[in-house]
Formats: sequence, structure tokens, C-alpha cells
Amino acid sequence: MKSDKNLPFLKVESVYKSFWNNRNEISVLRNVTFTIDEGEVVAIMGPSGIGKSTLLNLIGTLDTPDSGEIYFQGQNPFELPEKEFAKFRNTRIGFVFQFHHLLPEFTALENVIIPLIIYKTDIEKAESSAKEMLRRVGLEERFNHRPSALSGGERQRVAVARALINNPLVVLADEPSGNLDLLNSKMLIDLLMEINRNFNKTFIIATHNPSIAERSHRVIYLK
Repeated sequence: MKSDKNLPFLKVESVYKSFWNNRNEISVLRNVTFTIDEGEVVAIMGPSGIGKSTLLNLIGTLDTPDSGEIYFQGQNPFELPEKEFAKFRNTRIGFVFQFHHLLPEFTALENVIIPLIIYKTDIEKAESSAKEMLRRVGLEERFNHRPSALSGGERQRVAVARALINNPLVVLADEPSGNLDLLNSKMLIDLLMEINRNFNKTFIIATHNPSIAERSHRVIYLK
């Protein structure tokens, strides 16, 4: 993807999104505009049902705005040809969800490897990269454990490793601590902040958790 480093890292401009239910239009996002700098940790907050997850899905190119534009360093990914668009989503955006969505039949290592081998990365190189990423999130003793043998916090850390494995431009996290107890929630937040600090990774986090908001660089409220 060609980009201009002088342009905003991420720009959401006049974005609208509605859904239809029994011929009734439900307007979820109206005229949403903001920019985010590279290396920021930004919390997206607001009441349940206000559109936080919808906004993340649009930024993550999982859904398309009704109108408005989303730019990554000046490039609108929705304008890319189909194959380039799919590759952009899979390699330049990392996703962490409230529920980890790990494949239960695969080990932690195999779950992290999958995004690499989709693009035919050499298997030995992919395995080495996945092991290093699992070490970074503190799971060097859990390479061969399946999700059922991991704690909730460990499963979410595997999900973080999987989100980071392709060195994405940005990691989008949708209520990442919402399914964790207080201790594991704190450990997850510590991990995200450490990754941000050490690798200048940009995080956009939809959350109700005030602890995430307090430790983020900035909070965007949807009203």
C-alpha cells in the first residue's frame, strides 16, 4: 500500500452507517469524524448499542460505510481491487475480540501461525515467528496447549499474539477485557500497554472498562 507519512495515520471522515430491520432504518453512526496518530492507544467509549463495535468493524474493513471515508495514511482501503483489499485486511489490521475466537482443535502455536500460512509464509519461518510472538505475550510454556487447556486470560493473550503476528498497522480490540476477571483484565491491559510502549503499536479499543480508558492516551466518546 502506498502511503504519505505526512498525512494522518488514520482518518475517519463524516462516516454514516445504518441498518435495516423490518423496513425500518436504524441509524447507528452519524457524521463520525476523528483522526488517530501512529502509536496512540485510543479508547472508544459510550453506552451499549451506541455503535462502538460497528465503528471498529468499519475501520477494520469488515463492513462498509453508507457514506464517508476512512483513510490509512492517505489510502482508502475500500478503493483497492478485491484481492488487494482482502490482503490489506488480513495483513495490515489485527483484531482482538471479547471472545477469543481461537480454533479449538489447534494448539496455541497453530492458532498464531494460521494468519502467516494463509499467504504461504515458509512453515519453519512462520513457526519461528509465532513462537517469538507467544514469548512476547508470556506464553512460552503454552505452545502446544489447545484452548481448552488454557485459562481465559491465556486464551486472550493467544488472541493478541495472533492479532500481532503480521505486524499490522493497527490493532482493533472490541471489549477485550469484557470476558475476563479483574486479575486477568489487569494483566491484559498491562500487556497491551507494554506492546504499545515497546513497539509503538497503535491500538483502538472499544470498551466499557474505566481502567482501559484511564491508561489510554485518549478517549473518544460516542453519544
